Amino acid sequence: MKALLVGADRLGNIPKTLSNHGITDYVHWTGRKKGMRKMEMPENIGVVIVFYDFIEHNITKIIKTKAKQNKVPCIFSKRSCTDLTRRLNNCNECVFACSNN
Repeated sequence: MKALLVGADRLGNIPKTLSNHGITDYVHWTGRKKGMRKMEMPENIGVVIVFYDFIEHNITKIIKTKAKQNKVPCIFSKRSCTDLTRRLNNCNECVFACSNN
């Protein structure tokens, strides 16, 4: 699965956590610059992950709207492997129809 990661200047061990959950490819936007508000979501994205502790607030709203328009699940997490793992596990257990089911 391919993910769009929004937020955080550096990812640290996040790619390893993503790999453990079957996310083998990702696109990373730091989410700090105003110009990122106009960026288009890449194609073939299976999930959007927003690191909310490292992002410009208006981008959060824009990404959430774009994810809904494209019917892509959106996960909000701290930039922490532990929190991300918990959120990804909750997403996999979700009963709603999305790309994970």
